[in-house]
Amino acid sequence: MSHLKDRKNKELLIITQVYVPDPASVGQHMADVAEEMAERGWSVTVITADRGYDEPGEQFLRREMLNGVDVQRLRWSSLGKKTILHRLVGQISFSLQALGRALVMKRPDAILVTTSPPMGGVVGWLASSLRQVPLTFWTMDLNPDQAVEQGLVSERNLLVRVFDWFNRRLLRRAAAVVALDRFMAERLERKAPIGNRLHIMPPWPMEGQIERVEHDANPFRQKHGLEGKFVVMYSGNHSPVHPLDTILEASRAFRDNDRVRFLFIGGGKGKDAVEDFIAQEEPPNVISLPYQPLDQIKYSLSAADIHLVSMGEAMVGCVHPCKFYGALALGKPILALGSARSHIGDILAEHQVGWRIDHQDVDGAVRLLQQCLSAEADELRAPGATGRQLIKERLSKDILCGRFCDTIESTCTAHA
Repeated sequence: MSHLKDRKNKELLIITQVYVPDPASVGQHMADVAEEMAERGWSVTVITADRGYDEPGEQFLRREMLNGVDVQRLRWSSLGKKTILHRLVGQISFSLQALGRALVMKRPDAILVTTSPPMGGVVGWLASSLRQVPLTFWTMDLNPDQAVEQGLVSERNLLVRVFDWFNRRLLRRAAAVVALDRFMAERLERKAPIGNRLHIMPPWPMEGQIERVEHDANPFRQKHGLEGKFVVMYSGNHSPVHPLDTILEASRAFRDNDRVRFLFIGGGKGKDAVEDFIAQEEPPNVISLPYQPLDQIKYSLSAADIHLVSMGEAMVGCVHPCKFYGALALGKPILALGSARSHIGDILAEHQVGWRIDHQDVDGAVRLLQQCLSAEADELRAPGATGRQLIKERLSKDILCGRFCDTIESTCTAHA
């Protein structure tokens, strides 16, 4: 780690379409890094969108100093996720504006980009190359890999090949590449040799927004009629790459059990499956709610007895379920839907923080939930306590965000 005097007056440019107060996890993680770097003595500028990622009707200040960070927001840079066209136009508009601003502003000492938007890495690569500044590339997810794995496009598609061409050059150019797990790192290495520039770090829980609130003191449970209920919760982005149909089908078995509630909080394209299920089945035990404000997240997340985390098998290495860490930090047991060969599968094999079932194993899900309902309180508290200890010892914000910021600083040392 550099001494503070070596950081004084150093400039960091962060390019991300999503930033706080938007509740999307990417923006929250970027804010943690930006604020930590500012505390280390860096001058930090963030270029981001002026509207919400999921809620484009929500508009933020065009420019403000936020916890020591100069946040500059661009117009017409987020049109929401209503259609692919809305997403694409917003991403292109943001990318072009961000690149233009990065090229005319004072030359920074380091640049950080992530995969929000997917073409943000290309913006970082061009800005880094043209201004000869070291680049840190934080791969929150992989594109066009996601689209190919979902069967939306062929890997031989011209746009896919062009995108991958840019990605390979970005990976060769970056002074540091941060992958979220070993499976993502393997995919990146297949694209281009990265060697010791590749760092594997999972995302940390949003410790500034979450804290455990006991059920009997939780206004969220009171507001939504959850007192005395056993709550199975999925909270966050509902994406087609995180299928929830297994647990929706399992909820049928508990339709007449007034003690159980299945709660789905958040937004995204995959939320349609939940809404359609509710509209067709009118289940008394399934509830859908929108994203909760950041200052209310500690109440909503604490309202769960079990947190759901889903990973489509084809998506292993393409995406990473950040919500996993927040549930661990709250001391909540995890029910993971997906393959044993995944990052969560690795953790569950090493630490008893919850359980895993395969997609489409509805009977297995029903049996597991029935066992949880009949278990003693201590049996359910044990996985949660193990999860909290794991966060404290290996996966806390202090540990992981500190390592991440050290990585950014090391790119300047190597570039000098």
